[in-house]
Amino acid sequence: MANTSEQQDLGFDPDALRDKYRRERDKRRREDGNEQYVEVAGQFAHFVDDPYVEPGVEPGAREPLTDEVDVAIIGGGFGGLLAGARLRKAGVASLRVIEKGGDFGGTWYWNRYPGAQCDIESYIYLPLLEETGYVPKEKYSFAPEILAHARAIGEKYRLYDNACFQTEVTAMRWDEDALRWIVETNRGDAMRARFVAMSNGPLNRPKLPGIPGVGTFKGHTFHTSRWDYGYTGGNSNGNLTGLKGKRIGVIGTGATAVQCVPHLGEHAEHLYVFQRTPSSIDVRGNAPTDPSWAAALPPGWQQQRMTNFNVLVTGGLQDEDLVNDGWTDIIRNLATLGRPQPGEEITPQQAAARVELADFKKMEQIRARVDDLVEDPATAAALKPWYRQFCKRPCFHDDYLRTFNRPNVTLVDTDGRGVERITERGVVANGQEHELDCLIYATGFEVGTAYTRRAGYDIVGKGGIKLSDKWADGLRTLHGFQTRGFPNCFFMGVTQGGFTANFPHMLNEQSLHIAYMIDQATHSNANCMEPTESGEQGWVDTIRQMAVFNKRFLEECTPGYYNNEGKPGQGNSLLGSQYGGGPEAFFQILRDWREEGTLEGVEFS
Repeated sequence: MANTSEQQDLGFDPDALRDKYRRERDKRRREDGNEQYVEVAGQFAHFVDDPYVEPGVEPGAREPLTDEVDVAIIGGGFGGLLAGARLRKAGVASLRVIEKGGDFGGTWYWNRYPGAQCDIESYIYLPLLEETGYVPKEKYSFAPEILAHARAIGEKYRLYDNACFQTEVTAMRWDEDALRWIVETNRGDAMRARFVAMSNGPLNRPKLPGIPGVGTFKGHTFHTSRWDYGYTGGNSNGNLTGLKGKRIGVIGTGATAVQCVPHLGEHAEHLYVFQRTPSSIDVRGNAPTDPSWAAALPPGWQQQRMTNFNVLVTGGLQDEDLVNDGWTDIIRNLATLGRPQPGEEITPQQAAARVELADFKKMEQIRARVDDLVEDPATAAALKPWYRQFCKRPCFHDDYLRTFNRPNVTLVDTDGRGVERITERGVVANGQEHELDCLIYATGFEVGTAYTRRAGYDIVGKGGIKLSDKWADGLRTLHGFQTRGFPNCFFMGVTQGGFTANFPHMLNEQSLHIAYMIDQATHSNANCMEPTESGEQGWVDTIRQMAVFNKRFLEECTPGYYNNEGKPGQGNSLLGSQYGGGPEAFFQILRDWREEGTLEGVEFS
């Protein structure tokens, strides 16, 4: 056990916390892991219908396309927009974005639930701010502003030209005679492309919990990523007047629920929030942008700010904390708990122990905030998170916790077990049935399932090999971008790269690298580029060697999508399959590789 003086200095007993964290983790472990979620298909297909286009109206109705482009970009979220912008800058005129939604925006096209807001500072989250000459209105932008910015990027880089919206890819295969990808869609298209950039995104396929009876509820129901304002009334700013007299249930207490629950609690007759694991809720502290600050920003300010944030939240040192928010607060804690002094040498194990203590201190603050804001002691106790800060995505909100002080809001905590079953009338939890008029799933998106399942189709490469077969035992890429046997095909997102809390930062670095590689291929005499066998194997070995840096941390975490629902060494763990040396080190690997110029590990044919 920790000695008494250490407990007094810290204000808590580290050994007692470790034991508490283990107990809370163990009660939430499930053998089925990601299999606990059902695929949104068949009887559940209506959960992915697009509510933002007028029913029966097909904007831009067109004949099936069989034409050819140099580059097809699959996905019109920030990844696709960044890829398009960088390729335009590299001189690519013939490109097409294929997007299943009715417009650009990706996550922000679909997520229009009340209160939707970025939880990373908008000045580093919204991409290409300097390039578009835009500064967000406030520190944390709300969804309408983010969606408008996505559309502005599309306009600036002429990505609306030749784009195919409301178009979903259904198949993709390599034509070995034509040396082109054939991209088939739900609109009857069989378009051809020399290169394909896959920006499907990890947050595009809604997931439903595999709760017994999930399809039996007779009341109204929808997923938060397809919010039904026809039922609730109001808009993303709230004012959900349609909920008057309605009993509402919400399953899920992650980042989405944290933002929409205050609006539901304000307007519902009664709101039941069903919780398996509470989120960590820190101060939001939003504020409007200071015009004088914005006017004085020097060239290169966004990249500097992005890098500063990224270094700090991954445990690095910076002379100044430019973002200065809840994400970087843990680093300030680290400084008070014994950051190495000049000339002092500490082992990686000692450094990890200090970070753990800083984490404990931060989470103690988070739990104390619950007591400060929630009036009922039993409810407050149930809302306290017992895990390391980055076991789950931290949340930031100033009204969520206070919502549970409303007499019409009930937290139904299941002590880690989850909901028992769903009936025709409502939800059964802790042996009690809660009758509802409307059940809302705030259960997020598929992350740990197979890449091809999340994409919605398989990819057939050279010799008829399927990507699902090649990656059946784990991802195999060079730097996360290409896999052997699938020439001229580039992946974006979480495919053996450098994961960042600020996801658009990672997508920006990926788009720069893809634009470079396509430019190199375009100006060579070769038709195709793909990894060499040794290049791919070398990167797979690197990923495995570096995985030890976060493996223990992920194993000790409560189950969630960061650690593959408690199985970080298996399947498609979001963090377990990433470069363990951290994102900034990974980005430097890419820069050094491009600067070296020989394209080591890639072959042209």
